[in-house]
Amino acid sequence: MKPTTRPLTTAEIAALALSLAHLGSGPQAVTARRGLQHVFEHLDLDDDVIATTLATLTEPLPVEIAARARLIADAITSRLMIRLHYRDASGHVTSRDVEPVTCLVHREYWYLVGVCRMRRGIRAFRFDRIIAVEPTLSPSRPHLADRFLPFQRRKRPKALQRAI
Repeated sequence: MKPTTRPLTTAEIAALALSLAHLGSGPQAVTARRGLQHVFEHLDLDDDVIATTLATLTEPLPVEIAARARLIADAITSRLMIRLHYRDASGHVTSRDVEPVTCLVHREYWYLVGVCRMRRGIRAFRFDRIIAVEPTLSPSRPHLADRFLPFQRRKRPKALQRAI
């Protein structure tokens, strides 16, 4: 009899991503990714997006991206703001002060989710488009990662509920 398993939540996947970003490419990371791959092989996945996302977690990041990921993960843990030099999909480069909230993986890409001071809102930054990360000593406000993850159902404001 196969034990029943429940799917990983978005928050659990984000926590795994952040933990693996912290580990980098050392021996512990290799062992952790191998164990994670073993777990994923035993999950009954019928969703291609989830399957691709989980497979991405088991692949090490390129060395230069992994170094930036560790700086980001340290800033999240220390609750410090970072300065990102970021190239968007159009090729425009900007420097942004960001309050990092969490890291996540979606399909084959890793993302930093944070509060962008320049845009005054939540933004997701693809790791492979981050050119450089500068740590700062400026404290970041505490944010709950669950509120910033994709695919989370948002409660409607009470005024909107009454209008419907």
